[in-house]
Amino acid sequence: MNNLSLKIIKLLTKKKLSLSFAESCTGGLLASSITSFSGSSKVFNMGLVTYSNNAKVKLLKIPKKTITKYGAVSFETCLSMVKNLSKISKSNISISITGVAGPNGGTKEKPVGLVYIGLKKGSKIIIKKNLFKSKKRISIQKETAKQAFKMILSIL
Repeated sequence: MNNLSLKIIKLLTKKKLSLSFAESCTGGLLASSITSFSGSSKVFNMGLVTYSNNAKVKLLKIPKKTITKYGAVSFETCLSMVKNLSKISKSNISISITGVAGPNGGTKEKPVGLVYIGLKKGSKIIIKKNLFKSKKRISIQKETAKQAFKMILSIL
């Protein structure tokens, strides 16, 4: 993951672009991976860990009815997170993450390993649904971060 982080920082610096994250199930892992490198302050704007539904509503202005109707782990919530993060941060690239990292908390409809990753760059928005096989929390978190970084690289 560190190689991906460094590559992203270099590309963002070269292109004079900024990056922000709204993380839920990864708990700040993406922000930590980026800020572990010198020079990240040139490109990294903000990282919000909106772990609770209340934080999603208060900080990211996710409508309560979206979470009530679709759940915190949903395409709709992820989309709302990335759109609102983009407005708040004014970053060129915004990433949102919401999912079930486990090992508990999964349901038949939303099993452990289900993670939505949202990316917004300009008017382009991509929401990717992932179902990671591992049932280990840290593995799901690391795999999510890796996928998010690959999504960023794909649009740079």
